[in-house]
Amino acid sequence: MSAHHPSPSTTLPLPRFAPFLSRTLATAARVLRQLRHDRRSIALMLLVPCLMLFLLRYVFDGSPQTFDSIGASLLGIFPLITMFLVTSIATLRERTSGTLERLLAMPLGKADLIAGYALAFGLVAVVQSFLATGLALWALGLDVIGSPWLLLLVALLDALLGTALGLFVSAFAASEFQAVQFMPAVIFPQLLLCGLFTPRDQMQPVLEAISNVLPMSYAVGAMNEVLRNSDATAEFFRDVLVVAGCAVLVLALGAATLRRRTA
Repeated sequence: MSAHHPSPSTTLPLPRFAPFLSRTLATAARVLRQLRHDRRSIALMLLVPCLMLFLLRYVFDGSPQTFDSIGASLLGIFPLITMFLVTSIATLRERTSGTLERLLAMPLGKADLIAGYALAFGLVAVVQSFLATGLALWALGLDVIGSPWLLLLVALLDALLGTALGLFVSAFAASEFQAVQFMPAVIFPQLLLCGLFTPRDQMQPVLEAISNVLPMSYAVGAMNEVLRNSDATAEFFRDVLVVAGCAVLVLALGAATLRRRTA
């Protein structure tokens, strides 16, 4: 009598990433439920970038070409800044309230937590990018030569980079006030050196070298490539890959440095 062999479906183990995926999705769902009741954060993430673009358009009302030249760059910078601010404060609030300590006492790793936060805020970033890009292109008349979808892609990656940076710096802040103080240290130098105010190759050589390792420089570079070229260029793909790689790297660092609670 032949031995009974269980069916392959009962012997094959679940994919190793399945527990990680389920914990990540659960974390993202919890964060989104909390955000739904935080109207100020939602307004900051979704409406403030649009408001800034609207104001910028009419600041240069007498010079539309100026808005065209810097509007695309700021379309990536504004979402990055707002996502950085909201994410760093929201994550820090979780830690100071003891929520992180309780969650990490469960079968939930730091990588699960960071991935869940990144997914939740990433979904918000998708909505934010659609709103800001749509407003700039179809309501404010931003004139770009390249595809609007490429512009949207860069805006989304910039918002995700801001999310990653916010998750990372929240580990080093002891209060919400300190989290806000990280903005001048992390964001402002990149803003000055990204090429928005003057071409990077015209800067002092030391500053140009520093700008070459800052992710916002490549975010602005990718936006400018869409602004000036009808097709995606090699420089565009390079800039996009650098921004995406920096976001992944910073998320990994955020998982490594995440603390259960403030000291």
